[in-house]
Amino acid sequence: MIESVDVAVIGAGQAGLATSWYLTQAGADHVVFDAGRVAETWRSRRWDSFCLVTPNWAVKLPGAAYAGPEPHGFMSLAQLIAFFESWAASFEPPVMKNTHVSRVEADSDGRFLLSVGDRQVRARTVVVASGSYHKAHRPAGAETLPATLHQVFAEEYGSPAKLPPGNVLIVGSGQTGCQLAEELHEAGRKVFIACGRCPWAPRRIAGRDLFWWLAESGFTERTPDQLPSPAARLVGNPQVTGHGGGRDLNYRTLHEMGVELVGRFMGAEGSTLHFADDLAASVDFGDARWADIRGYIDACCVRTGMPRPIYDLPPPMRIETRSELDLAREGIGTVIWTSGYRPEYGWVEFPVFDDMGFPIQTDGRTSVPGLYFVGVHWMRKLKSAILAGVGEDAEIVTRQIVESRT
Repeated sequence: MIESVDVAVIGAGQAGLATSWYLTQAGADHVVFDAGRVAETWRSRRWDSFCLVTPNWAVKLPGAAYAGPEPHGFMSLAQLIAFFESWAASFEPPVMKNTHVSRVEADSDGRFLLSVGDRQVRARTVVVASGSYHKAHRPAGAETLPATLHQVFAEEYGSPAKLPPGNVLIVGSGQTGCQLAEELHEAGRKVFIACGRCPWAPRRIAGRDLFWWLAESGFTERTPDQLPSPAARLVGNPQVTGHGGGRDLNYRTLHEMGVELVGRFMGAEGSTLHFADDLAASVDFGDARWADIRGYIDACCVRTGMPRPIYDLPPPMRIETRSELDLAREGIGTVIWTSGYRPEYGWVEFPVFDDMGFPIQTDGRTSVPGLYFVGVHWMRKLKSAILAGVGEDAEIVTRQIVESRT
């Protein structure tokens, strides 16, 4: 006999729990399925010293805004997991832990059929809230590296002590790549980082945290139609860190501390690694994105009457870079891939995805009646997948579900 549920929420991270919170408030019958535990992605895909990049005051989940003693601090991984557990305990979402949903398809009655472990579950409505970190990405050329070279994704890294001896090449220069480069450098490793086109901005502007300005200016409220192209959804967040109370951490600070910057990774021939001669262009791209942010801040100051900040603008960064590195000569024992993630929804067997694999939706609702998404990167706004914004989308999706019942 096939089990039945009214609303099936897939994923017990911030998106799934936020949806469950609103469904609970509305008295809607639902079940939350997760292949692991509450906040499993945070638990299993972060390194040991991880902490938030956004300040604690920006953690605004439904029924659980941060109210601790350090609003301007940055929660460690253990503190964040404890926060999630406390939040879940406050409203007791109906989470079925260690329950992997491997397939979602249509059944003969016009409902959804979920393959859950060795059984099937029928649902009237499905909310896919499986997060934004699906498939770790290796760039073109990754397959040319020697098979004997130790390679890990960022989620497998852990700490410097968990790597074999030797120097380290990091491929990918977003927030994660920069933070791992700094940590490994401080641990005494020689670090090389293959750089791409990443935004940056100062951690503090006119005495306020960067994220305050991003939120206050409307920068995080930007919608996908304001992007230059669909591919721009893959551009990372500004290079900064939450460590040490929140600091600048970008190409310039890494270069100053002694991390060697090289251009985009192009592949390998034997023990020789090749890199593009494009570091200057990548830095210029980041400088242009900082100019974009300044435009939002300046407009915000005009609108609100706040004093316009005085910016300390660095000159263009021009340094000599190497186009080749020899693994043996440089003593490189590990390559860490921090080149981002791509959506992976192959288990959702409905034609509702674009050429990049993102769901095609409006306010979370797809063309398939009863199929919704929450927590997708750039789903409605820039903030759709982050702790400061996912609750807004979850509320909108829940409202649609409840209204469809009436």
